[in-house]
Amino acid sequence: MKKIAIASLTGLVALGLLAGCTGGNSKSENKKEVKVGVLQYMEHNSLDQARKGFVAELKDAGYEEGKNMTLDYQNAQGDQSNLKSMSERLVKNKNDVILAIATPAAQSVVNETTTLPVLFTSVTDAVSAGLVTSNEKPGGNVTGTSDMVPIDEQTDLLLSIVPEAKTVGIIYNASEKNSEIQSKLAKKALEKSGVKVKEVTVSSTNDVQQVMTSLAKQVDGIYIPTDNTLAKTMSTVGEIAEAAKIPVIAGSTDMVEEGGLATYGINYEKLGRQTGKLAVKILKGEAKPAELSIETSKNLELVVNQKMAKALEIDPTSIKIKK
Repeated sequence: MKKIAIASLTGLVALGLLAGCTGGNSKSENKKEVKVGVLQYMEHNSLDQARKGFVAELKDAGYEEGKNMTLDYQNAQGDQSNLKSMSERLVKNKNDVILAIATPAAQSVVNETTTLPVLFTSVTDAVSAGLVTSNEKPGGNVTGTSDMVPIDEQTDLLLSIVPEAKTVGIIYNASEKNSEIQSKLAKKALEKSGVKVKEVTVSSTNDVQQVMTSLAKQVDGIYIPTDNTLAKTMSTVGEIAEAAKIPVIAGSTDMVEEGGLATYGINYEKLGRQTGKLAVKILKGEAKPAELSIETSKNLELVVNQKMAKALEIDPTSIKIKK
């Protein structure tokens, strides 16, 4: 009887160990392998941070590249023909989720599939861009996060820094729908405050230095939306603004860090993480894109470029958001 009891106990211990090995709490052990495609419109800090935040959020949820996730990252470098071929590739590979970063990338991916789940981020107005029919009820296979910024607060911030301003400049790439939308809103807000607006556009990064130099001579302050072309050239913008002693309010925190003076705006790494949370719900089968409303940033921040403030002889502690 003792031998039988010992054998039974040994069997129970073995079963317990087996259960412990297969029922662990490791985030990655109980996840099936997934394929995630990423199409980024171009390379600059804001979009890079959105991508990094997205991937970091997936990892925190247990989806890690090289373990249980294959990540196919494509960067179009601002080239429309690249967007087309890269979108086709990501769809052909039947990724479980495709992330499109910036409006042109999102439009390109959405044109290629009506079935695969598509997420977007760094898109200002998804409805105007033709990505969804409604922010509240996207329908179809597309959802994501918007980088629409608080235009009124940003323009108020600029005017609080230069309260005697008579003319404010706005510079953006007219071919970017997101920039056009923000610029119109900023112009309306500034004119409502009683200042004149000098609006100029660029068509590529090659135009920025000349156009910005000319604009800086004609205005008392400059507003720049979350424009991909300007974001890529913010160091040049900053150099010109510093030489002309002109404050620049930019759409995002990353743009300020690279050459602007200040903003009350979006942290793109956190926006990417917010998008990652939506992706996790889709990958886990908890929701479909059609059921997930378009989200705006939950993390707006006041950021001041201390070095630029010093160069412009502005006390950084005086730069505040109206409550």
